Amino acid sequence: MLDRRNFLAAVGAVTGYALRGRPAGAGGDPLVKNPRATDGDERFEPAWDERLTVRVGAKRGDIVGATEKAIQAAVDYAAARGGGTVQLLPGTYTLRNAIYLPSGVRLTGSGPDSVITKVPSVTTSLAAESDWYDQEITLKDATGFQTGDGIVLTARDPSTKGPIVIKRTLVARSGNRFKLDDGLRKNLWLVGQPKASLLFPLLTAENAADIVIENLTLDGNGANNENLNGNYGGCIFLQDCNRITIRHVTAHNYNGDGISFQVCHDVVIENCHSHHNRDLGVHPGSGSQRPLIRNNRLEANRIGLFWCWGVKFGLAEGNRIHDNRDYGISIGHNDTDNIMRGNEISGSGRVGIVFRDEKRGQDFWPNRNTVEHNRILNSGDEDGIAVDIRGKTHDLRIVRNELRETRGPARRIGIRISAEARNVELADNTIEGFYKPIADLRATCRRSPGDRERTGQSGNE
Repeated sequence: MLDRRNFLAAVGAVTGYALRGRPAGAGGDPLVKNPRATDGDERFEPAWDERLTVRVGAKRGDIVGATEKAIQAAVDYAAARGGGTVQLLPGTYTLRNAIYLPSGVRLTGSGPDSVITKVPSVTTSLAAESDWYDQEITLKDATGFQTGDGIVLTARDPSTKGPIVIKRTLVARSGNRFKLDDGLRKNLWLVGQPKASLLFPLLTAENAADIVIENLTLDGNGANNENLNGNYGGCIFLQDCNRITIRHVTAHNYNGDGISFQVCHDVVIENCHSHHNRDLGVHPGSGSQRPLIRNNRLEANRIGLFWCWGVKFGLAEGNRIHDNRDYGISIGHNDTDNIMRGNEISGSGRVGIVFRDEKRGQDFWPNRNTVEHNRILNSGDEDGIAVDIRGKTHDLRIVRNELRETRGPARRIGIRISAEARNVELADNTIEGFYKPIADLRATCRRSPGDRERTGQSGNE
């Protein structure tokens, strides 16, 4: 039987054509030894040597063009024929809307020579009110908008005062009036100060499965675009998807997140470089199960790796997480049973790894997580902390890590444990160069003798 790592590696190796359903031979079923392509059977197929490939290029290819229309035509063509590969030839592709990836498609390029970017954003207020059942909006100033554009509509809910965020495409117009590709389903009344912005993720998928994105450079043109929250956008944004592999992708310069996914399961992100994004490098979003985040470089973002809400059974391994402005890794609301192993985290602006406090539920702290064999260097300013365990977080394993501070002790802390935390196991960690290697605010502390000996500052604990 495949273990979890080998299973996920196998998922990452396929090109969107993973077998679905119960494993062959399970529960006494007949073992499928020589699968054939059979009409209507999506579970078993041969391992074909070649699939349909559609090439897109600015000057040559099966489809010629350097905009989202050419790429979208290619991925839709491949998907309509049972799946296949869309290859972006070297060039720069400038978008006015996201590329929507359907199931069973592999989108690949030529690494740094295949660049996807976007036009500058434009924002205007709405000039007329639209009800939740409407499928049109009226813009105060339509300069810079055209049919086919991907937009974000934002407002304040007139009843709850909470934020409204709606992503749509402009599909028809008469002057300043535009038809949308779908109904609003929210009230956009002028009292809520509604606005429309030319904003979208570069690559996106919703309710899709078995997609591979690889060997591409994604440039969010952040200096010329407004911020789009990572719950809605990023260089790559996925919503309600399964079995997505992202590898050898550079995601940078987005005024938002580099790579974000919400309620997505078995997402593999490996050998990617997410850097210089306004918000998060990699954002495993709410409810996502079993993410595998391996051998990536997450640099110069606000937070390198952000475990969102209810992310479980994930593995972050072998990543280099450097010079992020706030935290190297942040883990919080109901993020449980995850492993962070073999990562190098350095130059974090505030904390290397933070376990966030959480008071919105009976027990929504980031419990039952493991931090092992990581190297955490030079975290925060003079009050910086390498590992900060907050709130009532419990059942953590912090073992065999190397925590070092090379800039002088100042008021720096290696590991801080809140007064309400419990069942925190510390074992065989090397902690050097801090004013306080371990600041345990609880009445009692579980600590191995090895930790105390290696700190070299046991008198300051």
